[in-house]
Amino acid sequence: MYIYHITKNDDWLKAEEIGSYTAPSLDQEGFIHCSFRHQVCDTARRYYAGIHGLVLLEIDPHKLTSRWINEPSTEEELFPHVYGSINLDAVMHIVPFEPQTDGTFNFPMELE
Repeated sequence: MYIYHITKNDDWLKAEEIGSYTAPSLDQEGFIHCSFRHQVCDTARRYYAGIHGLVLLEIDPHKLTSRWINEPSTEEELFPHVYGSINLDAVMHIVPFEPQTDGTFNFPMELE
């Protein structure tokens, strides 16, 4: 079972340079937002509509050096949250994640 995180490609490239990945939400909320596979496209539609230059990180949560837990969203749906930086060796795949012309997202075929 993998968890997923959407980010800008530029932010991922910075993570590769420094050796770990963080997101602004880590400073703001104390954790990095992630999704389960079935939640990825809805999360992207809700928070990344019209944004280009995104990548989807496929993360093996058992390889994370930071603590992660499933927590309910404001609508009580459980989402994985990572309480610390994401170590690069926990990221199994990084794939481009661009919106379709209508603004929706499809789960990448490479990760099917």
